[in-house]
Amino acid sequence: MALIKEVRGFTPQIGNDCYLAENATVVGDVVIGDGCSIWFNAVLRGDVNAIRIGNNVNIQDGSVLHTLYEKSTVEIGDYVSIGHNVTVHGAKIDNYALIGMGAILLDYAHVGEGAIVAAGALVLSNTVIPPYTLWAGVPAKFVKEIEPEKTNEMNRKIAHNYAMYAGWYKTSIE
Repeated sequence: MALIKEVRGFTPQIGNDCYLAENATVVGDVVIGDGCSIWFNAVLRGDVNAIRIGNNVNIQDGSVLHTLYEKSTVEIGDYVSIGHNVTVHGAKIDNYALIGMGAILLDYAHVGEGAIVAAGALVLSNTVIPPYTLWAGVPAKFVKEIEPEKTNEMNRKIAHNYAMYAGWYKTSIE
């Protein structure tokens, strides 16, 4: 079972039909919506401020979500995919966005609906990524616009795939 820990009087709240890997860590002021999956070695550390996660979000292996003490928060919309080994520190990510493997999002960055942050990108503090755009590089820069239908379809498919993968683990231990 995942490590779910109360800190400073805040107990994580986890929605219905979620999968948390055995070594995932969820601490403090964290609210996770329905149908989410939190994978191996992921850490959601709401000890210094709030982390809010929408529905059908997958936070993949080794990712870390954290904030600044009493300043930034993490807000993640619905059908968002957070790739392997991503760091989200005090950033906001809107519905259907995709954050590629190893990307880093710093405080007060805002990733718009359906946007894609490429693998390995570094999104600096206060960067605003418009909806349906692709950003890549260190630091992350605009690459191109993306068709909303394509990104929404892709991210919905990834979210559904991760729900399916989570189902494999749920049934294997019950």
